[in-house]
Amino acid sequence: MNAVVAAVLIMLVLSLCRIHVVVALIVGAISGGLVAGMSLESTIDAFNAGLGGGATVALSYATLGAFAVAIGKSGLAHALADKALALVGKQDEGGAATGIRFMIIGLLVAVAMSSQNILPIHIAFIPLVVPPLLYVMAKLHMDRRLVACALTFGLITPYMFLPVGFGGIYLNEILLANVADNGVDASELNVMSAMALPALGMLVGLLIAVFFSYRGGRGYDLELISQTERVDVKYSPKTLIMALIAIVVAFVVQLWLGSMILGALAGFVLFNLSGVVKWQEADDLFTEGMKMLAMIGFIMIAANGFAEVMRETGDIANLVEGSVAAIGENKPLAALLMLVVGLLITMGIGSSFSTIPIIAALYVPLALQMGFSPLAIVALVGTAGALGDAGSPASDSTLGPTAGLNVDGQHNHIWDTVVPTFLHYNLPLLGFGWLAAMVL
Repeated sequence: MNAVVAAVLIMLVLSLCRIHVVVALIVGAISGGLVAGMSLESTIDAFNAGLGGGATVALSYATLGAFAVAIGKSGLAHALADKALALVGKQDEGGAATGIRFMIIGLLVAVAMSSQNILPIHIAFIPLVVPPLLYVMAKLHMDRRLVACALTFGLITPYMFLPVGFGGIYLNEILLANVADNGVDASELNVMSAMALPALGMLVGLLIAVFFSYRGGRGYDLELISQTERVDVKYSPKTLIMALIAIVVAFVVQLWLGSMILGALAGFVLFNLSGVVKWQEADDLFTEGMKMLAMIGFIMIAANGFAEVMRETGDIANLVEGSVAAIGENKPLAALLMLVVGLLITMGIGSSFSTIPIIAALYVPLALQMGFSPLAIVALVGTAGALGDAGSPASDSTLGPTAGLNVDGQHNHIWDTVVPTFLHYNLPLLGFGWLAAMVL
């Protein structure tokens, strides 16, 4: 059996059995290495060698978590939640709250999309914005699986379609660059045209989640939410204004120095200087914030170790070559198999950004040989990379929503985030990505 397939399947099965994702990644990586014929020692060495690749991301999330806690102390998110709760009260008097539900979903999608380009802080906004809204959502009987789908849509769709912010990195610096490096003239290609159909697939998945899968209500324990999430946070015009200034400062520093770590630290220090966060509380708040996103950091570090073992096995290339042997001259089957293999690889690695360089070197020569157009090749490689970002237990696009929705322990990472996002986004992406490869 192919080592990559075995490792990914073992990791997914363990995760579905509610084994912690870090444990599932470690067991999956070791199993994959052994299946490939590597010794236990060399497998562990490869895993350890890959751990360093996730250290920067983990530290970034830890500092962003501290910044998010400081913003939470300012009361900015709670002020928004209070406004929403007041609207819910008025709607309850009229017997309908559907409009408020759609407003919250629309707001979360908009903020998630903005976190990829306008204010590129990625998932750091989730533990800031989502927990104060949990009480409101519970009053509205909103299904948190719907919220997870909305957040994941906003985190993934912008980078795979809009060439700005993280999308500029994914589409221009990674996708087009790797396609060009492997023999395709990408200088005149419109990457948005190539990725329009796959992005439409993401939109279809979101609409299905909103209007069909999770349109019904789901009950949550209001008392448990109140005990976990402070619903009575005090705020004033001064604290709200300082929160907005700190967000702007963090954004400017991040763009200026190219570092999320330093941007978040600058915002946190400003909260200290302004008095919103008292000096005697700063150490405890910083620690609390780091703990909040520490699990995501550890999972990302473990995912990098997993990815390194997969590379060392050499079976990623064997997986593609085995698919080629089954294809023959069948272009529709070739497109489908390339997308499925991309799904497997990304679900294991947990990062579409890291998947593109791996698969481009294998896919582009094959696609050229099969007669796919340059635009179709970009769509194939771009979609194959993005596939699996939703629905992967180790992806920050699923870990982020869980971090915000599970603060009270009423939202399971695998069954309430990973499985719903896999079904609603990976399946439409497969279909629309295949269609893009056929028509472009």
